[in-house]
Amino acid sequence: MKVCLMCRGDYSGPDWRCPACGFEPPLLGAVRGFAPELAATECGFRPELFGELARLEAANFWFRARNRLIAWAIRKYFAQLKSMLEVGCGTGFVHAGVRAAFRGIRLAACEVSAAGLPYAAARVPGIELYQMDARKLPFKEEFDVVGAFDVLEHIAEDAKVLSELHRAIVPGGGIVVTVPQHPFLWSIQDEQACHVRRYRARELRDKVQAAGFTILRMTSFVTLLLPAMLLARRRHQDPSSFDATAELKVV
Repeated sequence: MKVCLMCRGDYSGPDWRCPACGFEPPLLGAVRGFAPELAATECGFRPELFGELARLEAANFWFRARNRLIAWAIRKYFAQLKSMLEVGCGTGFVHAGVRAAFRGIRLAACEVSAAGLPYAAARVPGIELYQMDARKLPFKEEFDVVGAFDVLEHIAEDAKVLSELHRAIVPGGGIVVTVPQHPFLWSIQDEQACHVRRYRARELRDKVQAAGFTILRMTSFVTLLLPAMLLARRRHQDPSSFDATAELKVV
């Protein structure tokens, strides 16, 4: 089911023209734009970093490990998966992993920044790809699973995003979410990554439950690196010479 972002009416069908008010989201190149006013802004991520991110992800142990964990979680808790939406897809690295792990399912992805969309399109050809604001999703009971992988920490209105994810899933569906943990790790790395927060477990649990979800599993990963991360983030770093992609280069 689709939701018109103009009149908020529900409708279905093969196209995006609302039968009630006639509103149709514009095309931004080859993708449909649902928040075109944000497409060229620095909205939660620095657009100039997409190219470097796309180049480095496949060789970085953290991104590879996260993809394996995401596939494991989907397989364990949503074994009957037929459709999935990824919100904040970046360069499409996660979705490429999902496609490889779950052949034949319907895949859709969205990113608010138009700068990231060409990388996602090239990495996962044929995917349903949209330019969207995670705070205003045009879906209702549409997907078995919605994923948001290191997205919520970039958005001040994270509770609003979680409520939008809840509306987008079919009855019996669910979400898979990853976020950075531990506010005491806050550093220039978070500032350069355009983070709004790092989460405490209780904060995330409360917000997810308030959005209407029942939590099946909540855990941490890459915990063995916590001491090294703490030391690195407590080291004084000059913002003028800081390399925002340095951690991506650790293979």
